[in-house]
Amino acid sequence: MVRLRLSLRGSIVARLAVGYGLLVALSVAALSTIFYVGTVGVFEHSMDNKIQAIAQRLAGTWQAEGDAGLERQIDLQLHDRIDSDTELVGLVDGAGRILAGNLPAWHQTPPGQLVFEEMRRSKGVVSVRLLAVPLGGGRRLVVGRDLSELDAIREVIERALLISSTVSLLLAFAGAQLFRRLIEARIGRIRRTAARIAAGELSSRIAVQGNDEFARLGTDINQMLDRIESLMEGVRHVSNSIAHDLRTPLGRVRSRLERALDAAAEPQALVGDARLAIEEIDSLIGLFDKLLQIAAAESGVRTRSFGLLDIAAIARDMVELYEAAAEEQGMVLRYTGVEALSVRGDRDLLATALASLIDNAIKYARSGTHVDIAVHGGQVDTVVSVRDYGPGVPEADIARVCERFYRVDQSRHLPGNGLGLSIVTAIAQLHGASLRLRNAGPGLEVSVVFPPAS
Repeated sequence: MVRLRLSLRGSIVARLAVGYGLLVALSVAALSTIFYVGTVGVFEHSMDNKIQAIAQRLAGTWQAEGDAGLERQIDLQLHDRIDSDTELVGLVDGAGRILAGNLPAWHQTPPGQLVFEEMRRSKGVVSVRLLAVPLGGGRRLVVGRDLSELDAIREVIERALLISSTVSLLLAFAGAQLFRRLIEARIGRIRRTAARIAAGELSSRIAVQGNDEFARLGTDINQMLDRIESLMEGVRHVSNSIAHDLRTPLGRVRSRLERALDAAAEPQALVGDARLAIEEIDSLIGLFDKLLQIAAAESGVRTRSFGLLDIAAIARDMVELYEAAAEEQGMVLRYTGVEALSVRGDRDLLATALASLIDNAIKYARSGTHVDIAVHGGQVDTVVSVRDYGPGVPEADIARVCERFYRVDQSRHLPGNGLGLSIVTAIAQLHGASLRLRNAGPGLEVSVVFPPAS
């Protein structure tokens, strides 16, 4: 008993199984009660109605014809071949003597009330249902029924209900145990997978079978694990990349500081080394600023400031902001698309994403070409795209250019640290959008696809 209590207290599966068993038991009890009342109860009610009807008719005969007429009617009632074996009718005087009818004996009963009694008949002591109607002069009319047939029917029904209830409860218990084992097996697989992941096997996944609640839960957990594994891999990649990218500028800063410490160094050389060291340090600060931007976007903190914004207006503002920088590179920025289109998001983050895309397009496009910025919307989604007319990206590298610090081989001589598209990806994901890249021939087109604004 103590073990059962502990099992119920610690296992929701056990509580569900017990609850299932109790529910089935209560259902069986309710159905048995309804069936019993609907059979035996109906028989008893019908029998009482017949007794009362016969008593009322015979009492009316006595009032109209007296004792002789009543005795004659009682004789007709007992010999009409209807319920002859179970019918009881008698006329009793004030002393308790039976004047007419087939009553084997008489015991005083409350007048006008249907009562249960026991009488000895030819087949032994039987239960009877009696109604005594007072007449005049102390006489009473007694009408009743032998309940032996009804008792036999009741016994058969009770035995059938007992057997069926026992079988139903046994099946319910077996079903509850099967139900418990099935759920524990499904939960056990999830727990074993979780234990392997906790031990360091991040590639372990839950086997998904079917399309029930456990399958959907397993799918959600697997998606979460995929995201965690991706983030962990990203952390390892970022750590390695930071260590690699910081080593070179820090080495240059150190060499310049060492040169500055040389007593023979000229003042102009000291100033030049200091400026170069500051530039390297500013580059490192910019690197960390971009990493912080990615972290802020991925944390989702800024979602509380989301509202409906005109993404077309933001795109036109960014075109105007970068026009001068594009002219210096011999390029022209062109805006095409709708005049106004709403999306839900944060203005500063969306402006940062567009600025990164335009900056990349200007950096990698050929001089004398142009950069197209377009905003289009439909019933399904909203697309903001930036296309340059440069060399594009090798197809083998398109899937990786959004990774942090990843740079295509032909762009490694250009300034940058490979975080621009990573920032755009993080901002897009924060807004529920997706980033699509395609080689437009010539050039690269990067599109941010937003869901419909709600």
